This record gives sequence, C-alpha cells and structure tokens, in this order.
Amino acid sequence: MNGIVLINKEKNYTSHDVVSIVKKITKSKVGHTGTLDPNATGVLPLLLGDATKISKYLINHDKEYEVILELGKKTLTADVEGEVIEEKEVSQTIWKPEYIENILTEFIGEQEQIPPIYSAIKINGKKLYDYAREGKTVTIEPRRIKIYKIELMGFNKEAKQIQFKVNCSKGTYIRSLCEDIAKKLGTVGYMKDLNRTQVGEFYIKDSITIAELEEKIKKNDLSNIISIEKIFENANKIDLEQKFLNKYLNGVGIEQNYEDGVYKIYLNNEFIGLGIIKAQKLKRDLVLI
Repeated sequence: MNGIVLINKEKNYTSHDVVSIVKKITKSKVGHTGTLDPNATGVLPLLLGDATKISKYLINHDKEYEVILELGKKTLTADVEGEVIEEKEVSQTIWKPEYIENILTEFIGEQEQIPPIYSAIKINGKKLYDYAREGKTVTIEPRRIKIYKIELMGFNKEAKQIQFKVNCSKGTYIRSLCEDIAKKLGTVGYMKDLNRTQVGEFYIKDSITIAELEEKIKKNDLSNIISIEKIFENANKIDLEQKFLNKYLNGVGIEQNYEDGVYKIYLNNEFIGLGIIKAQKLKRDLVLI
C-alpha cells in the first residue's frame, strides 16, 4: 500500500500513537511529515509504504489552524496541559471586534518568534522540553516565521476566550503566537484549543478518523489513499524508453534535454516512479517496480 492518507487526528493521541495504529491497520510502513500535540486535532498526513521515501518533498508546507486563546492565565507549557503559573486581569475595554481584529492584524508578515521552552527543538543535541523538565535554563534563539493571514472568528467575553484562524509558515509555534497576542492585549494567555485545518494542499475536509480508515481497509476501500502519482500531478512527466530502463533502475545518469527538477517517470504509459534531472542528467529518485 503506497500513498498518503489524511488522518483527522482526535484529542489525546500523540502523532506516534496514530502512526502505530495506522501501521497495524494497513500492515504497511508508515511515517509522517510533521507532528501534532496530543491535545491538538486536525489534519495529520501519513505516508504509507514507498511514499515514506518522499517525505523530503512534504516537510516545508505552510499550515492553517483554528485556535482558541484564553486570556488572563499563563501556563507552564503555554497550552492547556501546563499548570497555571501566572494570572492577570483582562481589561473589559478589549472586547470589541474592531479592537481585537486590529491587534491580530499586527502579526501579519515576517517576524522573529521565540519557540516555547516545552518544544522538541534541539539545542546541543538535547530537546528543549528535556531542559525544562530538569529545571535548567537555556538560551532560545528566535526563529524567522511568517504569518500570511489571521482573522477573528469570534470571542466569548465571559470565558475570556478569542477564536481565530491563522495561515502561517512551517515552524510557527501557535502557543508562542497566543502568548504574544495576549501580551499585545495587555494581559497573559495560553492556547486553549488547536485544530489544524490545512497542511499545504491537504485539507481537513478530505481527512478521515482512524476508525473510519479501519472500516474502509476492512472493506478493501482504498479511495482515501492518495497515490504518489496524484501527489505529483503538477510535475512534468518523462516517458522512459525501454532501452534506458536498466540505467534508470540502477541509478545511472541518463542524458535528457529537460530543465532541472522532479519528474514523474512512465514506461509504456505506466507510472513507475520519480526521477530528478540535474545538469540534463536524469537519475532515479523513487522506483515503484
């Protein structure tokens, strides 16, 4: 079974949990292109079989999230899992749509963001959350990120919660964004809820739950498995001549008068894999025969 399946991850599952379960369901090798926190929900693209070899093409996607920010409390982990370490008054004057929208708009564009201490970023070969759990201080360098769009979806004055949607670059930490927005609003806050609705060209509307996947596999229904050929539908194709097949399979460069890039490779109109052209030489990248 080769391709991508879009899982609509439910709460209380780690990404590793989902990979393990899907591996058992599909009886295939399974990988992912980026994790979701246990309390986050939404799109989790999983690579099945030979598709695990194309992860390098899928790790730099932009993302879209729906977020609930709760004001007035700061937590140790910047999300709902951490203990409350600070409380601060929330001004009643902020609860106006125009005011909140203006604050959110200030975050659009390129900027430097400091990742949360409870994250998997490594410093000197050690993950930040390991330093945090040991009570050690460490200097965290800011990272360059980009917010393409951010819009207010609604708010609940009584619960002190703001719901917004954000389109952002890879590497953006929504927990840090929530804390920064709260600061702009003159208080503290944390990420109450997170739902990832898009990863690159993969959308939540096309995602299925683990239970739905299991039911489909039992019925031999593979309609939700996106083929490798489909994933690269916008890539140019090369019809490989039979005489060059062994060279392609053995990784020998084949002269081709095409521009550098990734190409779908066909033999007798059958998709057989991917190739990369560099300096007018074609070499195999993924072989499916």
